[in-house]
This record gives sequence, structure tokens and C-alpha cells, in this order.
Amino acid sequence: MTRIHGRELRMQLKGYGLTTAEIHYRMPDHPGILQTYVWQEYDLAPEFPELRGFLEFWEAKLHGPLHSVRVAHQHLIRPSEWKAVDGIISIH
Repeated sequence: MTRIHGRELRMQLKGYGLTTAEIHYRMPDHPGILQTYVWQEYDLAPEFPELRGFLEFWEAKLHGPLHSVRVAHQHLIRPSEWKAVDGIISIH
């Protein structure tokens, strides 16, 4: 069971949800090679101000040029979209 701490709970009450971004960037010394960085924080969909701020910082301060960013957020995909099935199927 996941424990929610005070900061996370306060953010969720304000409408924030857990956001995960898969960031692909080019190696500064080898631009033909892509690396992956995973960023996770509570953010507001669909504007994603926290993620946008992080990406602005990346572009201003880091040397690895961004290639692409893939975002998952609880408001974009959520478990409640799945329906529970009542029953058991046995395969022998």
C-alpha cells in the first residue's frame, strides 16, 4: 500500500496528479546517440507547468539537446477506465 505524505496530499487536493515524463535527449559528444531520462513529479494536466519549467531549465543549463518527451499523467490514463470482470477462467 502506498503512503501519501502531507505535501503530496496537499498537491492532489489542489488538482495535481502524478506525472511521469520519458525524456529522450542527444548525447552532447555523440549526437547520433539518444539517452533516456525519467522525470516524475506532481503536476497539473494539461498545461504541465512543473514539467515545462523543468524542460526550460534543461534547455537553458544542460548540454544534451532534447529529442522528444513522452508524458503519462493520471488524468490522461487512469486505472478507473478498466472494468473489473467477475469470474474465473481455468485453462488446462
